[in-house]
Amino acid sequence: MATKTAQRKERLLVGGEWVDSESTLPVTDLADGGHFAEVVAASPEQANDALAAAHEMKETLRQTTVVERAEWMFEIADKLEAREEELAEVIVREAGKPISSARGEVGSAAERFRRAAEEIRQIKGQYREGTTAGHEGWEAIVKHEPIGTVLCITPYNYPLATTALQVAPALAAGNSVVLKPATKTPVSGAILAEVVNEVVPDGTLNFVTGKGSEIGDVLAGDDRINAVAMTGSSGAGKHVAKESGMVNLHMELGGNAPAIVFPDADIDEAAAAAAKGSLKYAGQRCSAVSRVLAHEDVHDELVANIEEKMGDWVKGDLFEEDTDLGPLISEDQADWVEELVDDAIEKGATLVAGGERDGRDFEPTLLADVPHDARIVHEEQFGPVCAVTKVADEDEAVELANEGDLALDAAVFTADYDRAMNLADVIDAGAVRINGAPSHGLGDIPFGGNKDSGIGREGIDASIHAFLRKKSIVL
Repeated sequence: MATKTAQRKERLLVGGEWVDSESTLPVTDLADGGHFAEVVAASPEQANDALAAAHEMKETLRQTTVVERAEWMFEIADKLEAREEELAEVIVREAGKPISSARGEVGSAAERFRRAAEEIRQIKGQYREGTTAGHEGWEAIVKHEPIGTVLCITPYNYPLATTALQVAPALAAGNSVVLKPATKTPVSGAILAEVVNEVVPDGTLNFVTGKGSEIGDVLAGDDRINAVAMTGSSGAGKHVAKESGMVNLHMELGGNAPAIVFPDADIDEAAAAAAKGSLKYAGQRCSAVSRVLAHEDVHDELVANIEEKMGDWVKGDLFEEDTDLGPLISEDQADWVEELVDDAIEKGATLVAGGERDGRDFEPTLLADVPHDARIVHEEQFGPVCAVTKVADEDEAVELANEGDLALDAAVFTADYDRAMNLADVIDAGAVRINGAPSHGLGDIPFGGNKDSGIGREGIDASIHAFLRKKSIVL
């Protein structure tokens, strides 16, 4: 177990200055209990100050070069890696993530800044000629320019890596940023803000912590914001979209990924993917395998195999290298998962393993024969639960996979290439993984959701393009 450091206090960053306030919010220590930090709760006036600082920097940043901004990205990446142990400990404590996973998140965040430097160098303008009647002889240069100010609203589950996925492309594209982290996990974002502020001009990145109910609408509804990047729940995303008005929306929201398993699949590999997809970070991932749609011929074999694979996951001290499982982010989240599990059992599902909880700790849980009308089949759970339900054929699998309002990720397990490609075409999801659990990786492949799962596509290159706009100069 790591030695607990003295309680931290994180302030706001506005126009290059660290700003205090009498109002603060505690940050729960999910490793040792109690609180390990507090952060300033910004007032609406302080949120407005951050908006003003970002707005003031837009023209200055518009004049920076790609070469200059790429150098910023590399320097930020190096500085993040230099603080790896500090950041990893913070992620363990505020997010309840095992130390090995927390270190991996720091590495991913640093790599995303480096990838942003590489991708921004690939952005090319265009030369166009008029080819329609009345426009003969027209010539145009089409160039890219920064969109302006980007509001980044980040989640609790990947408090550093997801923040990097928003902030790095926004800065690389030449925009100013207002960063609003999740209230439960703001400390890693504060360290990132400190690192970025050491590299970029004052006011380029402004860091604002506080309750969304008090400053969220102030930030999202302001005319000085030109784009909103958000990762969060579908409900919160809809509210931000309603408040934001005429801005570019770049949102990755809730998920309820189905993994469809056919008899010709490698059942051992499918089971391992289902277990990992359900249990990684205690299932608190938008790309988690939320439900397994197993062909009735292999349902029982698959369930037995998943149970065996789930037994390999180790729960323990979050600072031990071999620990795989930690607590849920809050007791409220544990209540929600318990409610969905109880509903499934009441409707006829078989509890194969787990099902118990103690405060934030929820046992890895396996449900079999889950009825199609169980809420866990249709709603985002964000918990360490693998819910397996039977399907009779491809048509029923697709119908069940496409029901509901969430369409972020899906997976198909089969040895039949034609079946895999056909299902990838007809499943309503932003990404379909063949013979593997859904994963968004570093962002080199675009990802995002349909329906209530989001707007647009994330990824380093995809996000950079979302934070640029085209200007045509007609000669």
